[in-house]
Amino acid sequence: MDSLCWIVALMLAVLLRYELDVKLINVTGLVLLIAVAVATQLIAGWYMALYRGRYTFGSIQEARVLIAVTLIVAVVTSVFLSILINEIHVARSVAIIAFPFAALTMAAVRYAKRLYVEGKPVFGEEAQKTLVYGAGFLGNSLVNRMVQDPESPYVPVGLVDDDTSKKHLRLSSVGVLGGGDELPDIIRRTKSTVVVLAMAHLSAKRIREISDSVSGLGVKVLVLPPLQEMLSPDTNRDSRGGLTDFREIDVADLIGRTPVETQVEQVAGYIRGKRVLVTGAGGSIGSELCRQLQGFDPAALIMLDRDESGLQHTQLSIEGHGLLDNEDIVLADIRDADSMTRIFADRRPEVVFHAAALKHAPLLQMYPEEGWKTNVIGSLNVLQAARRVGVETYVNVSTDKAASPTTALGHSKRAAEKLTSWMAGETGKRYVSVRFGNVIGSRGSMLPLFTDQINKGGPVTVTHPDVTRFFMTIPEACQLVIQAGAIGHGGDVLILDMGEPVRIMDVAERMIAMSGKDIKIKITGLRPSEKLHEQLTGDDESKDPDGHAKISHTHAQPLDPAELDLDLWLQRCRDEAGPDAPSIDESDGDVAAGA
Repeated sequence: MDSLCWIVALMLAVLLRYELDVKLINVTGLVLLIAVAVATQLIAGWYMALYRGRYTFGSIQEARVLIAVTLIVAVVTSVFLSILINEIHVARSVAIIAFPFAALTMAAVRYAKRLYVEGKPVFGEEAQKTLVYGAGFLGNSLVNRMVQDPESPYVPVGLVDDDTSKKHLRLSSVGVLGGGDELPDIIRRTKSTVVVLAMAHLSAKRIREISDSVSGLGVKVLVLPPLQEMLSPDTNRDSRGGLTDFREIDVADLIGRTPVETQVEQVAGYIRGKRVLVTGAGGSIGSELCRQLQGFDPAALIMLDRDESGLQHTQLSIEGHGLLDNEDIVLADIRDADSMTRIFADRRPEVVFHAAALKHAPLLQMYPEEGWKTNVIGSLNVLQAARRVGVETYVNVSTDKAASPTTALGHSKRAAEKLTSWMAGETGKRYVSVRFGNVIGSRGSMLPLFTDQINKGGPVTVTHPDVTRFFMTIPEACQLVIQAGAIGHGGDVLILDMGEPVRIMDVAERMIAMSGKDIKIKITGLRPSEKLHEQLTGDDESKDPDGHAKISHTHAQPLDPAELDLDLWLQRCRDEAGPDAPSIDESDGDVAAGA
């Protein structure tokens, strides 16, 4: 087609040059000129990959290369005419006149084919009518993908955008039908069954507003995962991924957290090339820590846990297999001091993230000695083993329940913070604790429990109508934990910004509404020692900024291990929990699910 375009362009140029007087045209010379033009187009086009499939057909990138190639042809033919003008008797200006005709004709052919392909998309019989919310870059890419894929399960019937300047915009023949406030009417007009939110960094508040506006219309609201998630390899995700990797909105989207800006170079400085050990590597937080730490190129990533299945799952998510045949997979219990000493002496870690802990408050309230053994003595075992081998950076993963604690869990984690602070003073190294609230989706957390209760037909149990909790996604929490290790000072308790507290009743109601089931909510009453509202800073603590937008710090009072006393600790747990709190002997083991 490009050769034909040059033939037509040169013939038209000759006719124009000689004012349509065909008697003045040297046919032999014109044929030679056409041959030179066609040969040059082929050679230059092949060299610049115009004919080797490098560029998307009809794209701006292809148009740029097309102009460059035709310009080269015009120059070569001009030189050819200048040298042989007396032999072929064709005016030198013919090549210059032909250039714009050839370039425009080639571009027009490509654009016509693109319009034909995109103007007649073929969809399957079961493809769903879809509205794309967002007419920006993501929306444009998404509509193009839907239109060009004959197997797409989605038929784009319209775009929705809040920008009034885009009200007449059309993307791949799909037009903007209105703004977000018109969404219910647009759904009824187009009979759409799917709405895809194609906007980057969409806030949880806006997702809630959109979800509420289409409630009851029988429409699925789908979201795109973050770009980082679409591009990152994950053995647990469908390999197709990309711009059609939609999922329905869930409570994590509705609670919502904005992306964290990790100061990569600062983090890499204390991780890259170092031997890093993570305790509790089979748990929700520990496994995500391992996945993120792997990206900072540590010399070794030692994953320690007493849960062999958890370790296997973590190895599978990082290495793509769960053979458990790697020396960096360590099966051990932090309660065993001798085992910790031996492992640390053998592997000699330089950075430690201590995420191993018992974390279920109601259970530890019934069996506080178990919390003491793991969260206090176990933490002390890890700290002492770390001191013996000269660990440079030690990050103790704590909880908001350690702030003005009222439960056995809170007291045990508070003791671990104080022990970490004491060890920082003894070693002079960066031994810090990181404190944050509930993480969305962790094992045994509120959201999976609510999901199970809804799937079983209810009721969903909530302890109090006004109870609130802080929430954070697991990846965000781990990013900030790693960041905290870079900016903390010995003895610090770094406090992650958890945003605004979330009312648990609102979460339960929304999850029930999203399920489409008629589920009742049962108020079980606050458990003994349970707070109505959690706090991140204790009554006796002051919170100071720490150079990071989402991290502040306070300081934990050092606790000498020689002063540890189980009986005194148990008595403190009983005193602060109140007279109605269950004890090991009093509890009947009936613990309500919920917040």
